[in-house]
Amino acid sequence: MKKSRFTDSQIAEALKRVEAGLAVPELCREMGISSATFYKWRANYGGMDTSMMARRVVTEQEVSVRLACQIFTVSETCYRYEAKKNAEDERIANWLLRLTDNHRNWGFGLCYLYLPNVKGFKWPHKRVYRNYKDLELNLRIKPRKRLNREKPEPLAVPEEINEAWSMDVMHDPLSDGRSFRLFNVIDDYNRDALGIEVDFSLPSERVIRALKQIIEWRGKPNIIRCDNGPENISAAIQTWASETGITFHYIQPGKPQQNAYVERFNRTVRYEWLSQYYWGDLDEVRDFATRWIWHYNHDRPNMALGGLRPKQRLAIAA
Repeated sequence: MKKSRFTDSQIAEALKRVEAGLAVPELCREMGISSATFYKWRANYGGMDTSMMARRVVTEQEVSVRLACQIFTVSETCYRYEAKKNAEDERIANWLLRLTDNHRNWGFGLCYLYLPNVKGFKWPHKRVYRNYKDLELNLRIKPRKRLNREKPEPLAVPEEINEAWSMDVMHDPLSDGRSFRLFNVIDDYNRDALGIEVDFSLPSERVIRALKQIIEWRGKPNIIRCDNGPENISAAIQTWASETGITFHYIQPGKPQQNAYVERFNRTVRYEWLSQYYWGDLDEVRDFATRWIWHYNHDRPNMALGGLRPKQRLAIAA
């Protein structure tokens, strides 16, 4: 095996410099290495501190502990130190395991925001993250191919409740193969889930009925943003909108990003519960959707709201 002309301590220092902000191409030019070599170093040594690297050298290269500590300039006390878990760490670990078991698509961010914002725990960020890493709960991030796209126009941010709603329709199959639809409505101001209507068919009359039921307890919106689906552009819904004084804003065909608030909500619905189970009938879906809406509005931190829950944001605004 070819021996590297750089020592482990030099490799560790190079990785630290990149973490501190030095560009990878600049470091490669300075050290006379290829970018492939650097990324190989990071794959082998990334996330390791000097004491961990010293232990690796002792194990793999069979050098003495004293020599390894001299190479990496760490004390033997630091080398031999083993962190001791206490009862509070056990409590944090139990909460993290409970959250990730009940919400399999929650990453560290949502788990951490849930603990202080919903449960009131005052644990430091680093302490929670250390336990999260020790439990190896990290979600796998799928690599994405980057495409050059035009920068979309930012969506208007509502300044008050009922200023703008967004609505959209989703599809999913039952266990017997029959496809059903979900009609989702949210308030753009605080991302409040206002309703999820479930049925095999959702014509414009059902859409109007669902909107009327929401307006009875929520109040009337000024604007409703939606796509150009047949249920949204029918004569019946146009007449109803004219009578109620609600303006419908239709996005351009093939531009779902123009309705990004509800599209992001759809993704949460899809990955948190809709695609997680086999559904036997519509009543099962409706019951789960009703219970999940309460959880989403009252218990689930929302990253777009700075970690606040939709009802919490509404209470602050009031």
